[in-house]
Amino acid sequence: MSDDKDQLFHTEMSDVVPLKNEPRAKPPGKGREQRDSSLEERRQAAVQGKQVDRNILTAEGIEPLDRWFVLEFKRPGVQNGVYRKLKQGRYEAEAQLDLHRMTAAVARKELFEFIEECYQYGLRSVQIIHGKGESKAEREGSSILKGCTDHWLRELAIVQAFHSAQPRHGGTGAVYVLLKKSEEKKRENREKFTKGRVPYDPV
Repeated sequence: MSDDKDQLFHTEMSDVVPLKNEPRAKPPGKGREQRDSSLEERRQAAVQGKQVDRNILTAEGIEPLDRWFVLEFKRPGVQNGVYRKLKQGRYEAEAQLDLHRMTAAVARKELFEFIEECYQYGLRSVQIIHGKGESKAEREGSSILKGCTDHWLRELAIVQAFHSAQPRHGGTGAVYVLLKKSEEKKRENREKFTKGRVPYDPV
């Protein structure tokens, strides 16, 4: 009886074809779709990284200056007496930046960040040392940095005036820089001025 059942079973199943194994479903986020998404994210991050750079200073094409050339610049509105005191080195430098031995690319970044930070901290009088090429090996690089400094400072609206330093402060290898008063400092001065004042009563 058992043999008959086995025979019947094999006869009934003789035309059955085994099912093909389907490929396993890929987990979400894997494969090419994920790679494409990751690539797009990296591209967006790169673009955003470039946009973060707010440095407006000219990067190329600046002419070097002679090491004895005197740098001088004053925006309209700066009082002559203030500029004269700056020129004479009568304002104490509240901060100093030394560009010696830097490449133009590094100096561009350092000068931009230095001036911006000084403004944010409310500093008004600062000094930048660009060098003047005392030795033959340094002469070319220093003169380029001097030309760059002269060009870059004019591009920054918060720079009100600048002039080559007195011999005791580096001469034509350095420059005094006068910065615009920050909004925070203006607010503090207004508060000091109005503190304790009695409002005018016309009655």
